Amino acid sequence: MEQEDKKRFKREDDNDNPRREEGGDGMPRFSFTWIYVLVGLALLGLQMSKMMGASRKADWSDFDRWAHKDQIDRLVVVNNEEAYIYIQKDSLGFGEHKDIKSEPNKFNADQPHYIMNIGKPEVMEPKLAKLNEALLKEKKLPIIAEYDPRTNWTATILTYLLPLLLFVGLWLFILRRMGGGAGGPGSQIFNIGKSKATLFDNSTKVNITFADVAGLDEAKEEVMEVVDFLKNPKKYTTLGGKIPKGVLLVGPPGTGKTLLAKAVAGEAGAPFFSISGSDFVEMFVGVGASRVRDLFRQAREKAPCIIFIDEIDAIGRARGRGAIQGGNDERENTLNQLLVEMDGFPTDKGVILMAATNRPDILDNALMRPGRFDRQIGIGRPDLKGRAQIFEVHMKTIKTAPEVTANQLAEMTPGFVGADIANICNEAALIAARRGKKAVDIDDFNYALDKVIGGLEKKNKIISPEEKQIIAYHEAGHAICGWFLEHAHPLVKVTIVPRGLAALGYAQYLPKEQYITRKEKLLDDICMTLGGRAAESVVFNKISTGAQSDLDHITRLSYDMIVNYGLSDKIGNVSYYTMLNESYQRPFSEQTAYAIDQEVKGMIDEQYDRSKNLLRDKRKELDALAAALLEKEVLHRADLENIIGKRPFSDPTPGESFTVPEVGPLRSDDDFVDDESI
Repeated sequence: MEQEDKKRFKREDDNDNPRREEGGDGMPRFSFTWIYVLVGLALLGLQMSKMMGASRKADWSDFDRWAHKDQIDRLVVVNNEEAYIYIQKDSLGFGEHKDIKSEPNKFNADQPHYIMNIGKPEVMEPKLAKLNEALLKEKKLPIIAEYDPRTNWTATILTYLLPLLLFVGLWLFILRRMGGGAGGPGSQIFNIGKSKATLFDNSTKVNITFADVAGLDEAKEEVMEVVDFLKNPKKYTTLGGKIPKGVLLVGPPGTGKTLLAKAVAGEAGAPFFSISGSDFVEMFVGVGASRVRDLFRQAREKAPCIIFIDEIDAIGRARGRGAIQGGNDERENTLNQLLVEMDGFPTDKGVILMAATNRPDILDNALMRPGRFDRQIGIGRPDLKGRAQIFEVHMKTIKTAPEVTANQLAEMTPGFVGADIANICNEAALIAARRGKKAVDIDDFNYALDKVIGGLEKKNKIISPEEKQIIAYHEAGHAICGWFLEHAHPLVKVTIVPRGLAALGYAQYLPKEQYITRKEKLLDDICMTLGGRAAESVVFNKISTGAQSDLDHITRLSYDMIVNYGLSDKIGNVSYYTMLNESYQRPFSEQTAYAIDQEVKGMIDEQYDRSKNLLRDKRKELDALAAALLEKEVLHRADLENIIGKRPFSDPTPGESFTVPEVGPLRSDDDFVDDESI
């Protein structure tokens, strides 16, 4: 019964429901709209009546003629500006005055028949005196002017009262449009401090379960405890255990943090409040804190339930960073209220706060401490097995050829996350449909992978033979360096087909799955990245602007090695990573900054010379590979083995990969100039 009443009230509060205008007894409910309509009709009728009986304009010649015909009843000078002329009743409706009714205007009985502008009384009085002398000679009564200093109350009221009425009417109209009238139920202007969280309960149940989440086996095991507590809370409370108040999901974008939170709600069958961190932030002071209070109040009423805040870093950023002196920081007030609410509700009530972020390093320490977010669940990039599971989930919705397997696709996509895999599956299906196929085959997945990595293939881009030769040697330089450097990633594919807005070619590698990187590996990475520019220098004795993205990569990597990782003998075992992020000023002296710049330049120059020496030694292989690229445009690992022989170092097991493989694409001069202008 109570549920039916709530639904009925919800229908009555709906602005778009026509039954909202009816009362409980079926009679029409009073509405301010009728008042607006009646007032508008009254004003319109008054204006129409004035227009129908409006006074005519007249000049002195008309007045002189009517006076000699003895048709003037009286003359009234109003405010020394206008003369109101009243015609005798027996002259109305005839001759010149045939259009003037003899009956006075009901809305304005004192309305004159004619209005004459006199300019100034000093101008009219001599004329009137001369006219009266002529009338006396004709033995007619003279016309005596009446002077009336009137106040135009209508104009005064319209000047001051009408704007006020229009403002009030507009305000009431806005209130009604925003939610049912000022002070009424559902009015958003008075509910601005209410929570914007979306509630998923029995009527709007979350249909996502753990079966829809693939590649996150460890994370699912962690959150299963939350699901078990929501289903069987006494199992933990009887032993004195306390479920964590907060669970923070941390991981790169696209790894499935939000999907995992929805799966928890779907498995538990509990009410699920979903809200974004930016929904708490408004331009009005105090709104964010008020919404936090209202959200937790609703959660306590629905307990046991889950509150999920997506992108919590919007309000959870560490306090004191970027604060305005003397100003009121609304975001910090919202964060303070969130901290208080997380301490305020007991754990046995079954209110669990889940949040997701990909920037845990900027969150406030008070938010991360035990007692608030007790548990942090890291959701990283899936490994080979996880990617295969994700492909199996997405391949259920598309029709694939029998030879396409999830394991095969997982080996082709090292370092890809769930969102990337979903995008590849969708792109492959679209490509197959565009080609008129009945099923998605491996060629469609290969084309989709190239499109995602390098962009759309530019078949109509006109490249001169000279530029194409430079591109071929540039990419061959990357490939040769990666092939003959021990710690470099082994090559998978190299192409000189233009793709995207800037890529004139790219080399794809199969990186090793590792969590600790040695200095030798980083130096080989710099040397391999400089292989494109080094090849141009060795072959043509000239360099181009095509290595701009390569230079970006090695510059960032070199500074990270020296400033963050302490991999420089001259600078020493120091790291300025945290200090650079937290302070506004540089945390080292000018002498240290100069030494860092010199170390970076020396490191890059050393690897550049190393890359050129390697390419000089392998000049025969470089020429052969560039010639093959000019002929075929795309070369795979097997092609490289046929051209330059097997790689002299052991490679990782196929599929054991960790990061997205790609050396920065070669760029054209125009693209380089555009980036500089931006």
